[in-house]
Amino acid sequence: MLSKNQLGFLYMFISVCAFSIMDLIVKWSEDYPVGQVLFFRGLCGIIPILFLIPQDRYFDFYTTRRPFLHIKRCLAGLIAIVAIFIALRNLPLATVVSITFAAPIFTTIFSIFLLKEKVGVYRWIAVLVGFLGIIIISEPGYTALNKFYIYPIIFCLGLSYVAITIRQLSSTEPVWLIGLFFSISILVMSIFSIFIQQWIMPNLKDLFLLSMVGILGGLANLWLTQSYKYSEVSLVTPLKYLALVFAIIFGYIFWEEIPTVKTLIGSLLVVVSSIIIFRREIYLKGSVPTSNHE
Repeated sequence: MLSKNQLGFLYMFISVCAFSIMDLIVKWSEDYPVGQVLFFRGLCGIIPILFLIPQDRYFDFYTTRRPFLHIKRCLAGLIAIVAIFIALRNLPLATVVSITFAAPIFTTIFSIFLLKEKVGVYRWIAVLVGFLGIIIISEPGYTALNKFYIYPIIFCLGLSYVAITIRQLSSTEPVWLIGLFFSISILVMSIFSIFIQQWIMPNLKDLFLLSMVGILGGLANLWLTQSYKYSEVSLVTPLKYLALVFAIIFGYIFWEEIPTVKTLIGSLLVVVSSIIIFRREIYLKGSVPTSNHE
């Protein structure tokens, strides 16, 4: 029989695995339009959430006290997910994952302006260290490749705002409703993309893989939530950095991508930065606001 902390570790581990495999499939799906992949992310992402709706909410599951905040959360999430899909298709897997670890940096900055939080010297130092890591990874310049580095940064900005809105929504809204509205928004947006990009009829194997983008994304978010439910946040959150290890392995196996020394150094700085922010949140508040991968 597993203890609560062991269950938390297990849920976090399988959540990281699911997100990593989802990223792998998104990168593999470059022959399909982004909108079509988003369609499967939205449609199949609803499936795991359906099992969480309480019986007494079957007929009014859509009711909410804060519709406009849901809209802002969904818009920020849509920007983030489109950006990360584009980044995964055009940059090495490990590079994208490394930059996404910078999301807590932007969350810290947003919390100052949106939540009126006070940020001390330690977190400001962490923010500067994180930005230095991003600069080292992206090697700012004007080459054709470098323009794609803006997309994982856009993802971080979007995800950071999502973290702020989820923190506000979670005081009155159930987690399943927040996730359901987001999956529906992805589905609706993706359908409109038919008029922009011509969709491709997938074969059975590709249909299965595309469906797994949504199912894995939905399950991974649920497992992430369960992890924080059973175990202390400070114990399980460091496991999220296993995603970088998986990204390096998958990138090498499937695309022969080998991270450069600059990528590894920059990644280390970003990880250290997010850990400092994370530890200060624990010290000052006793808990950490967490955001999902999307």
